Amino acid sequence: MPSQTDRKRAVNLTLSEGLVEQARGYTDNLSATVEELLTGYVASQDDARQGRREMADACAADWNAVHEAIGSFADEHSTL
Repeated sequence: MPSQTDRKRAVNLTLSEGLVEQARGYTDNLSATVEELLTGYVASQDDARQGRREMADACAADWNAVHEAIGSFADEHSTL
């Protein structure tokens, strides 16, 4: 989560005018609200990426275990 001391940078966003008006009814600081929501989104994407990485690592480990136990499926068809 960004801290209060993180450097800020202006960015251009294109948002629906009606949505911005509605959001202003809920918050006086739209930038802080968008930053909070974006922080959550980035964290969830990082978690999802880590989950996919762990799943791929587990799959590779399982495949390597099969390969070590019985060898390659192609071994019986080798012409060498």
